[in-house]
Amino acid sequence: MKISNIEAFWLRSPIPEAKQHVSDYGLLTHFDMTLVVVTTEDGTQGFGEAKAAVGSAGVCASIVSCIENEIKPALVGKDARHITRMWEHVYNGTRDHYAQKRGRKFPILGRRGLTISALSGVDTALWDIKGKMLGVPVMDLLGGPCRDSMPAYASGGWADAERIGQQLQGYVDKGGFSGVKMRVGVMDETVDNSIARVHAAREALGNDIKIMADAHGTFNVPEAKQFCRGVEDCKLYWFEEPVSPDNRHGTAEIRQSTSIPIAAGESEYTSFDIRDLIEVRALDVVQPDSAIIGGISESMRVSHLAAAHQLELAPHCWGSAFSFMAGVNVAFAAPSATIIEFSLGGNPMMYDLVQEQIEVKDGQITAPDRPGLGMTPNWDFVKEFSQKV
Repeated sequence: MKISNIEAFWLRSPIPEAKQHVSDYGLLTHFDMTLVVVTTEDGTQGFGEAKAAVGSAGVCASIVSCIENEIKPALVGKDARHITRMWEHVYNGTRDHYAQKRGRKFPILGRRGLTISALSGVDTALWDIKGKMLGVPVMDLLGGPCRDSMPAYASGGWADAERIGQQLQGYVDKGGFSGVKMRVGVMDETVDNSIARVHAAREALGNDIKIMADAHGTFNVPEAKQFCRGVEDCKLYWFEEPVSPDNRHGTAEIRQSTSIPIAAGESEYTSFDIRDLIEVRALDVVQPDSAIIGGISESMRVSHLAAAHQLELAPHCWGSAFSFMAGVNVAFAAPSATIIEFSLGGNPMMYDLVQEQIEVKDGQITAPDRPGLGMTPNWDFVKEFSQKV
């Protein structure tokens, strides 16, 4: 099972105009992702995603270069089954022999950022290969399912105060979702507008539907506190990334000021960053993204941190079908995970990129049952939307 090749493809697909939306990232007219393909000597292929941006659009050229010029030469010829060993080899670089001998990290300078994103895609592809090799879903390799099905929440919510209730109710009606997430923050211009939109959402949905609010890290600390005071009676399930991920102490200050649970983690690299958030008591809900944090391997390490600190795990699943299924497999294997994000934005990478169909029935996702991640690329789509690097 030696690795014979590692490839990376920057894909950029247009979003149909009817499904485009405006957020703090601007008008999103296309969706980007880096498709990572690891091939073994017997022809088995595993697939993963590496992200250049938390949102939909991002330039992936540097990730492609990192994978093909740095990670590929380091891993070709190695046994694809040795996932942890290869993760450590990439993370420690030329000093990996010291790390193996002494049992601690000797990390490369790029121990955060796009190098870890690139490693994320390779790591996920290796888990996909191992699942296929053994004929089981990745979830089984992580310890098996903690439950047979999990509720999903619909993630979207960009409409103004007059239309947000209708938009979110449409999500509920479409998939039977018992929870929805809406965006707030600087896209609303004022904190009062964000507060008004949340109140409109709660009034439209009633008290039985969970509502999450995501500021994408765009409030400052006083604004986030004002927002929390203004929506305290709206029973938010969580308030996500209230301030910049660079301001973990500010996040902790906000958490101390409100009874609303605080969620974060999608912008973080490796379990070390999550550890630092936990140490300053900034979190109630931990949200690793397998295409950013360091792959499925590091997402599971984060899940163990969450369990040890009695925190909820809610993987960030806004991306392609491959990072979505990576998050789903982690969530089902993690005792602390209770709910899964399901993108309701315009997302060709969830549906057109793969041959299989991802389904939510009555607001529930069932435990994975196909080998590996269970997703197969549509190579015509890959060919059509690959970008030159």
